[in-house]
Amino acid sequence: MSASLPGLAAWFTASPLPWLALTLAAYTLTLALYRRSGAHPLLIPPLTATALVVAVLLLTGTPYATYREGTQLLSFLIGPATVALAVPLFAQRERIRQLWRPISVALLVGCTVAIVSALLLAWALGASYETLMALAPKSATMPIALPVAERIGGAPSLAAVAVAITGIAGAVL
Repeated sequence: MSASLPGLAAWFTASPLPWLALTLAAYTLTLALYRRSGAHPLLIPPLTATALVVAVLLLTGTPYATYREGTQLLSFLIGPATVALAVPLFAQRERIRQLWRPISVALLVGCTVAIVSALLLAWALGASYETLMALAPKSATMPIALPVAERIGGAPSLAAVAVAITGIAGAVL
């Protein structure tokens, strides 16, 4: 029986089950912690759950690529969830039509400042081309940022981290 344990362990870590379970358990646990803390901004679940998952990956020596493969289902579901955000936006379509010019200017200026400031800061700190291209789409949603980063020569895993940090920082602030 002990001879089959390494094979079982290899199958278990290669299957998506432990990584899906880890991700969902980390989020559930940190959501409870967040609610119990009275909604302290430093304990928002995306921040604390990410830290918990990263800690487990580091402790087990699991590469991010393995984790990412195991959580592809969740990554796939981010797309429809992002599209679902359009429902409340659609409800505000009349107000958006009235304010389309200032909204367009604000979006254009905000996007430009976000991209240029990230690139200039990273360039000033000596970042490589690949790092710069991974940081460029950091203010987009994950389903948009990852393929954009990959297409322009950036590392998708670094882009994912940049998007997560940007979103978490925005939520905390």
